[in-house]
Amino acid sequence: MLSAFWNTLKVKEIRVRLLFTALIIVLVRFASNIPCPGVNSSALLEYTTKLREHAGSGGIIDMLDLFSGGALENFALGALGIMPYITASIILQLLMPVLPSLEKIAREGESGRQKINQYTRYLTIVVCLIQGVTVAMAMVNPSRLGLPAPSGALFVGNQQLFVAMTVVVLTCTTMIFMWLGEQITDRGIGNGVSLIITINIIARLPAAVFQLVEMTLNQDSGSGDFRVVHLLLLLIVFVAVTAATIMLSQGYRRIPIQMVRKAVGSKLTGGATHMPLKVNFAGVMPIIFAGALMVIPEWVCRYFNLTTLAAAFQYMGTGYMITYGLLVFAFTYFWVGTQFKPVQIADNLKKEGAYIPGISPGNPTADYLDTTMTRITFGGAVFLVALALFPMFLYGSFKIPFMVAQFFGGTSLLIMVGVVLDTMTQLESHLTMRHYDGFLKSGRLKGRN
Repeated sequence: MLSAFWNTLKVKEIRVRLLFTALIIVLVRFASNIPCPGVNSSALLEYTTKLREHAGSGGIIDMLDLFSGGALENFALGALGIMPYITASIILQLLMPVLPSLEKIAREGESGRQKINQYTRYLTIVVCLIQGVTVAMAMVNPSRLGLPAPSGALFVGNQQLFVAMTVVVLTCTTMIFMWLGEQITDRGIGNGVSLIITINIIARLPAAVFQLVEMTLNQDSGSGDFRVVHLLLLLIVFVAVTAATIMLSQGYRRIPIQMVRKAVGSKLTGGATHMPLKVNFAGVMPIIFAGALMVIPEWVCRYFNLTTLAAAFQYMGTGYMITYGLLVFAFTYFWVGTQFKPVQIADNLKKEGAYIPGISPGNPTADYLDTTMTRITFGGAVFLVALALFPMFLYGSFKIPFMVAQFFGGTSLLIMVGVVLDTMTQLESHLTMRHYDGFLKSGRLKGRN
């Protein structure tokens, strides 16, 4: 594997792509550490410390801060990060089965894809404006969102001017991040948008490691009797969970496909092949959906002073974890049901003269694919629920710091594993095209798609 990394530096095109990607990552991280104009940095630092001590809200704030790479904690230019673009993309994906006109556009090939991308950009601006106003108003008056009141003003200057300027700055930064992500995809290595999210998550890793070391060395911190042996055990658990996540991301079932042999020129095409059905077809989407949905009830209850109901939805509570797990399970099937189209696949196979041995073409093939995918999805859904709840289990039962626990499962680990596999797959394809060995001497890496 080390020789493969060394080979990437020998090829000029790959070297340029890697350097281009690294420069954009530096720009993104730079923007994630510059505070927005008018922010009172000292008061904000004091307030974020107070938020983590506030019951029920610290976990949510830390989770949002994780995906922004610490930008939200500093209320930096990149406080919204690239997540509004992801949100807009998810909304359009969910609207396609509902709106036939969108689905028709998506089937128009390259021109349709460009139109969908343009709609995604427009929707991203709308999401940025909504989220920008929300976080700006939270800086002005946090109690509106059910958060504790700060001891001093978190901003300086005129309130209306601060809100307007913050919304514009955050929206522009997100749109620039989106454009930079597209540049990485076209001229760099890997999927740019996913890579930006991954880098933001990894940027919090040093702080998480520092917390672990500090907890190991400082036995008087109230973290319990956490010694070096516990740190080693935690490292073993991390390796095991990461390996299981990779197996989930790479796992699929092969459906045998028999294609009619055809003579194309001097070549004979067709024969036996297979169709891979992924175990984790939904990817990280169910966890994102469930997490976003579980944020709403607590904040709404706190806004209307419904303390008893808010306690039931408090982060890390038993009711929260049960509801969260059920939502992840349900959203896994929901995403597969909206995105996996067995009827369309069966029609395409029939048009190409292909069939599944022992299954009649047409509706029987669609029913077979639907039944098979439903059974496969059950295993993937159960694993996703376990992966989503495991960080909460570590945080609640073993008092592992929240930032550390987030690297042991959930959205963070799934995104990191998926993006790293995709990036390595692209690097391996570039190397094999130039007659170099890939990262694995036997077998090939498989991307998420």
